[in-house]
Amino acid sequence: MIRAVVLWIVAAVVTFGAAAWQRETGPTYPVDGTVVLGGREVSLHLERSHGGEGDQPVRLRAEDPAVSGEIEWRRFPTSDPLSVIPMRREGAWLVAALPHQPPAGKLEYQVKLARESERVMFPSRPAVTRFKGSVPLWILAPHILLMFVGMLVSNRAGLEAIVAGNQLRRLAYATLALLGAGGLLLGPLVQKAAFDAYWTGVPFGYDLTDNKTLIVAAAWGWAAWRLRGGRSARWEALAAALLTLIVFAIPHSTWGSQLKWK
Repeated sequence: MIRAVVLWIVAAVVTFGAAAWQRETGPTYPVDGTVVLGGREVSLHLERSHGGEGDQPVRLRAEDPAVSGEIEWRRFPTSDPLSVIPMRREGAWLVAALPHQPPAGKLEYQVKLARESERVMFPSRPAVTRFKGSVPLWILAPHILLMFVGMLVSNRAGLEAIVAGNQLRRLAYATLALLGAGGLLLGPLVQKAAFDAYWTGVPFGYDLTDNKTLIVAAAWGWAAWRLRGGRSARWEALAAALLTLIVFAIPHSTWGSQLKWK
C-alpha cells in the first residue's frame, strides 16, 4: 500500500514537471520582458496565440505619458513589407490590435517604443502569433483532462514496470483508454474547431501534436497487446512509458498547423 502511494506521488511529480516544461517552452507561450525608457522600466507581455473572432489585442503598461509606441507586423512566414500600427494611449496603458487572420494564420510582430530621443524595440527577434478558432469548453476541458491523466497513468505504469508490480496490465489498459479517448477521439474535435481540420498529422501533414498522439497510442497499443492474457511485457510497457514522457515533453504546438499564404 505504502509503495503504491509513493509510486503515485513520484508519477505525479514527473507529470507536473513535464507539463510545466512543455507549456513554458512551447511556441505559443507568451514573450515577457522589460525595457527601460527615461530611467523607468516598462514591462511587456506579448501573446503568441489568439483564439476566436476579432483582432488580437496588444496592451502594455507605460505610466510615463511621454512614452509612445507602435507595432510592426507582417504575415509569417512571408517577405511581405512590414505594416505599422500606432498604439493609442488609454490612461496608463498603450494599446493596439493585430488584424484578425484565418485559422492557422500567423503574424510576426515587434513593439517599438519611444520617449523623446530614446528608441527601443521588443523583442529583439519578432514574436510569432498564431490565430485559431474558438474551441468549445465542453470539448477542450475533457480533452486536456484526459490527456493529463493519461500521462499520469502512463508514468505510473512505467514505475510499475520497473518494480515488477502486479498492476501493470491494468495500468497499461487504462493508459491506452485515456490517451485514446483524449487524443484520438477528442483531439480531432479540438483540431477541427481550432484549425478547421480533424487531422493534420501523418499521412496528411506534419503537425507534431497529432503525430505525437499517434506515436504514443501505437506504443501503448503494442504494450497492451503484449500484456494480454496475463503475459509479462515489462520492457514493452516501460518503453511505452518512456516514449510517452519524451514525446509529451516536446513543447506543445511545435510544428503546429500553419496556413500556407497565397
